[in-house]
Amino acid sequence: MAGVSHQALLVSYNNVTPSVDFLVIAGGAGGGASAYNGSGASGGGGGAGGYRTSAGTSGGGGSAETKLTVTKGTAITVTIGAGGSGGVPAGTVIATNGSDSVLGSVTSVGGGYGAGGNQPAAASGNAGGSGGGGAFLSSTPGSGGAGTSNEGFAGGVGTAASTNYGAGGGGGAGAAGSDGTSTVGGAGGTGVSSSINGSATTRGGGGGGGTFNGGTPGSASGGGGAATSTTGTAGTANTGGGGGGGSYSSSTHRNGGGGGAGVVILSFSSAFPDPTSVTSGTKPTSGGNTIYTFLTSGSITF
Repeated sequence: MAGVSHQALLVSYNNVTPSVDFLVIAGGAGGGASAYNGSGASGGGGGAGGYRTSAGTSGGGGSAETKLTVTKGTAITVTIGAGGSGGVPAGTVIATNGSDSVLGSVTSVGGGYGAGGNQPAAASGNAGGSGGGGAFLSSTPGSGGAGTSNEGFAGGVGTAASTNYGAGGGGGAGAAGSDGTSTVGGAGGTGVSSSINGSATTRGGGGGGGTFNGGTPGSASGGGGAATSTTGTAGTANTGGGGGGGSYSSSTHRNGGGGGAGVVILSFSSAFPDPTSVTSGTKPTSGGNTIYTFLTSGSITF
C-alpha cells in the first residue's frame, strides 16, 4: 500500500479488537429427593443451566444472539456457575438451583431444582434457566418449573398415579422435560449441540425423574444426570446438566443427584491479536479461530 509504512499498518492492526462469539451456560440444578411427607414421592429431575450463544441456536428455542463487542484494554469478568446440590430425604433438605454464569454483560440463569417429597408445600419444580421436574405430594401432581425465555425449557409434571409415581424430568436447553407416568419417570429435556470450539458437543440436558418402588427411572442426555433405581446421577461437570431425581427402592428413600457446573467458551478469528491478559481460560486453535474455554471463573482482556 503506497505511502503507508509497515509500522503504521502494525499500529492500526494492533488497535483493532474482534467481535467475539460466545457460549455461556449456567450451572445445572440438583434433582429432588425421594421422601415421605404424608405420602410417598420420587424426586423430580433438576433443570439444566441457562444456555445462551451467538454461535448457533440458544436454549429455549432462541436464535443466535449478537456477537460480544469488546473494548480494548478493558477486562471482561467470567463467572462459572456452580451446579446445585441434590435433595436429601431427611428433614426438609430440598435440592437447590444452579448458579448463574456471567460473561461481561451476558448472564445465563442457573437451572431450577427438581421437586422432592420432603418439600413443605406442593411438590413443584422450581423455575430457572431450565425448570425442574415436579413430583407429587398428598396425591397432588406437582407441576414442572418454568424455563427462562431464550435459555431453556420447562420441567415435566410429576404424576400421582400409582403404582410407581414417576416424577417429571428436568427441562433442558433443547426441549422440555417429559412428564412422569404411573410406571416411568420423565426423561430429562434434551440439550443443544454447539461446535463453537471446533467439535460438536451437546450440553444443557435436564435430569431424569425418579420412580417409587419400581418402575423405569427417567433417562437423560446432553450432560444431564439420569435417574436410577436408587440415588440420582449427577449432571456432567461443565455442561450445565441437571441432576437426576432420587427413587424409592428396597424400603429406602434416596438423594437426588447434584447439577453440573457451567462453562464459558469464546471464539474469534486468529487474524486478530491475542488477548493481553487471560486468567483461568485455556487456548486451543481450530479452523482459523482462537478459542478460549473457561471451566472456572476468571477474566480476559483484549
